Amino acid sequence: MATSAAVSATSSRKAKVELLADALRRLEPEEIVAGSAYLAGELRQRQTGVGWATLREAPPPAAEPTLTVGAVDRAIEEISKVGGAGSQARRRDLVGGLFASATADEQRHLIGLFGGELRQGAQAGLLVDAIARAGEVPVTLVRRALLLAGDLKEVAAAAMTRGAAALAEFTLRVGRPLAPMLAQSAASVEDALAATGVPAVVDVKLDGIRIQVHRSGDEVAVFTRSLDDITPRLPEVVAAVRALPAREIVLDGEAMALDAAGRPRPFQETASRAATRGVPVTAITPYFFDILHLDGTDLLDASGRDRWAALAEAVPAPLLVGRTAVTTPAEAADAFAAALAAGQEGVVVKSPESAYDVGRRGAAWVKVKPRHTLDLVVLAVEWGHGRRKGWLSNLHLGARDPETGGFVMLGKTFKGLTDELLRWQTQRFLELAVDKGDWVVTVRPEQVVEVAFDGVQASPRYPGGVALRFARVLRYRDDKPASEADTIDTVRAIHNRT
Repeated sequence: MATSAAVSATSSRKAKVELLADALRRLEPEEIVAGSAYLAGELRQRQTGVGWATLREAPPPAAEPTLTVGAVDRAIEEISKVGGAGSQARRRDLVGGLFASATADEQRHLIGLFGGELRQGAQAGLLVDAIARAGEVPVTLVRRALLLAGDLKEVAAAAMTRGAAALAEFTLRVGRPLAPMLAQSAASVEDALAATGVPAVVDVKLDGIRIQVHRSGDEVAVFTRSLDDITPRLPEVVAAVRALPAREIVLDGEAMALDAAGRPRPFQETASRAATRGVPVTAITPYFFDILHLDGTDLLDASGRDRWAALAEAVPAPLLVGRTAVTTPAEAADAFAAALAAGQEGVVVKSPESAYDVGRRGAAWVKVKPRHTLDLVVLAVEWGHGRRKGWLSNLHLGARDPETGGFVMLGKTFKGLTDELLRWQTQRFLELAVDKGDWVVTVRPEQVVEVAFDGVQASPRYPGGVALRFARVLRYRDDKPASEADTIDTVRAIHNRT
């Protein structure tokens, strides 16, 4: 916990990495998994059942530090397993016992870990470098292992206990999700082609949710962009992939709700299906644009051209994302216009020569949308008035600051909110509230919202020096964590171009 404070206090990347590496070296082997999670601002146990009401009831702090990483992990593990009759009281007692053994600084750190809002400047990239330094292994091996495993804790334990040989053992494993390849953004198809080169392909960017589907025999698993398992919620996707002729296959694609005419339904309907258990109401159709494994052969390092040929052999055309080969900006512009006419978000321009760059956002894939859009984080919400009285309405929008791990406010908006969204966001933000003022409710910075805007202007009113012009809500992004929201650097780049 002292390391977290020290990391937060320095702006030097080199110093942050050395502090983190030193902390990793000092962990006992059995503490590495939990300790690396704490350095990343996370708990090893993803679900604990501990809410803000329990955290607000913390007892007086201990005078002297006595807690160890192992002791904290054992206590949280016991808390996470509490269930059945009387579980709420039992969980509260266990949390109280843990917090009574913690100093004031340790209590603040624990609250951040339980609440998922520990901001200490130790992003994944820094921890990758720190693991490499502490384990004395090449950083490229750590990065590759992390992208294949999708679990920094597991990679840290391997690097620190068994070194480079253990990291080399990480491969694509059917059934274990891996971080998806991501796309950069461009203002136009011309800019996108300048990044990818020609020839290129132009994929329709569907207005759905990203899915990664693994099949081994009759076993099918469906994962989200954030690697959550949503298999029971999308039986249509399971059935479609189970019907393919392959024995083992890993596919990358989108799932989307369609109307009777085959056009996309509002994104919120698709997202709701993916987030809700129970009997499906809205039907979901999967579409695939890449293949990562086929019948014992990994395809991650194959070129896009070879992967897509394998995809076309393994998956029938009605389940493939629309794709157009182009050699000129005019051809790409035609494909872009056709995607918009079909009601889709835009396009993704791709280089046919690129490998599948797991978890990376490189120039090989570049997305183009018809307007300025950003994925931002809601920092606070104001109570509405007039017709919106009783609803949380005006959103305070923030961009991610990669230097500090915090968020920079860019302005407010109440535009684009339907009555349905107002009802939903009122409930959502009251659940995330950390301070309920008479006028403004401050919330944990977790909810991502996609906004459209007309431009970026200089503004001395906000700490980042810029503000959005005419921002309006497009949709909430429950499929995207706050750690993947757009950065203040992206916003400033848009300002410099306009």
